[in-house]
Amino acid sequence: MIGTRGRQLIDDLFELERGFWLGGEDYFLGSLDEKCLLVFPQAGEMHGVRAREEIAQTATAPNRWSDLKVSHRDLIRPAPDMAIISYRADVLRADGEPYSALVSSAYVRRPDGWKLTFHQHSPL
Repeated sequence: MIGTRGRQLIDDLFELERGFWLGGEDYFLGSLDEKCLLVFPQAGEMHGVRAREEIAQTATAPNRWSDLKVSHRDLIRPAPDMAIISYRADVLRADGEPYSALVSSAYVRRPDGWKLTFHQHSPL
């Protein structure tokens, strides 16, 4: 059973995660670790280890999502300063096309807060 502190961490990390779907370049710059491993199976998407600045440049208005719905939230803490979340995302692409995926993200705690260091999509 997850205690109050565990529920708070889940809520905090999922709020951070929400920003990566709906936020812009400044949000990305403040919330990504220095480097991040991305795993996107769609053709043309970024894949591999990328610098924070390179990833942030992709968070522009024409590429943003809307109507995000998150379900099936899970969290594991393999180390005190690391957390991995997974969930189902149902969202609309910028062109209005629906998109559903199982998503995993890993966060590392830095002196200035939790930072995204890994992000993966498995489309449904």
